[in-house]
Amino acid sequence: MRQGTEQHRPFLVSAGDERHAGEADSEVWSTAAQEACFYSRLEGGSVRCELCPRCCVVAEGRRGVCGVRVNREGTLYTLVHSRVSAANVDAIEKKPLFHFLPGTKAFSIGTVGCNLHCKHCQNWDIAQARPEQGATSWMPPEDVVGLARQFDCPTIAYTYNEPAIFAEFMMDTAEVAREAGLGNIAVSNGYVQREALVEVYGQMDAVKIDVKAFTEKFYREIAGGALKPVLENLVTLRGMGKWVEIVYLVIPTLNDSEEELRGLAKWIKGNLGEDVPLHFTRFHPEYELRELPPTPVATLDRAKEIADAEGLSYVYVGNVPGHGAQDTYCPGCKKLLVERTGFTVTQMRIGPDGACPNCKRAIAGVWHN
Repeated sequence: MRQGTEQHRPFLVSAGDERHAGEADSEVWSTAAQEACFYSRLEGGSVRCELCPRCCVVAEGRRGVCGVRVNREGTLYTLVHSRVSAANVDAIEKKPLFHFLPGTKAFSIGTVGCNLHCKHCQNWDIAQARPEQGATSWMPPEDVVGLARQFDCPTIAYTYNEPAIFAEFMMDTAEVAREAGLGNIAVSNGYVQREALVEVYGQMDAVKIDVKAFTEKFYREIAGGALKPVLENLVTLRGMGKWVEIVYLVIPTLNDSEEELRGLAKWIKGNLGEDVPLHFTRFHPEYELRELPPTPVATLDRAKEIADAEGLSYVYVGNVPGHGAQDTYCPGCKKLLVERTGFTVTQMRIGPDGACPNCKRAIAGVWHN
């Protein structure tokens, strides 16, 4: 497993009634379907899904682009409620979240499907699959929360594929988690309709957003989406008071120009504030972009230099084991506050007051449970 990636692994745990690749659509429909949220009915039996900016118009018997929401007789159903494709206990640093409960574990779950089709997708085997194409296990919200408590995880992370497309499952699980005293984390591409974002991610304590690039051209040609809604949603999340961190996977020749990196840093500072952590992570050839080389470490170092120069307080480099830019320093006195080796926190100097013990400057984040 490469450091800093959010790739899934085979099931660490499962909860009965396992179904495997090749399961018939009728079986998925009869066992997993639940009426979806965020849609409207149209004339002629079609429906309009209003979960993500695609706003798919779905005819009777058809599915939206994500492959997991189907129209049956004028009602839109989700096929992935409680259908988990991967479940693991992960270090929260793997999300990556560096300023939210460092050193703790998150019980992490995903389903199948995605509303983007990134050519570099690292979890393509589940994110680009349909419910009948991937092995899943039946894991309702109560079981997810029970397993999180069994493994002493203070949070549940919705991750591996885009959690917005299993919004109903995520919301139901988050409600049970809150009642049990657990927190909730979304690891998302941010490509969600604003109304759905407010309702679904309103139940999250922290959200990590992947900004795929800082151009519409990349989103259109490489990710199959759009940048503008993602940026708007970041502003909305900050306005909601959610803890937010941003990851930018730096891909050689596609999104690594100095102009683009500087534009991103300027936008973050101007629209979100200097204290939002930004993670520049190293690309490794995956899926349909196997012809490109891994990102040179020098490119990541330059990206960090640019973001630092633009005034961002917390800029990290990921997917490079042992890199010094994985530690957290005080923006004021420059003292080391959180030291990390891989996904392990080896030193934590931020106290319950959330301040630097040397200069007493407040350090943005949620440091203690």
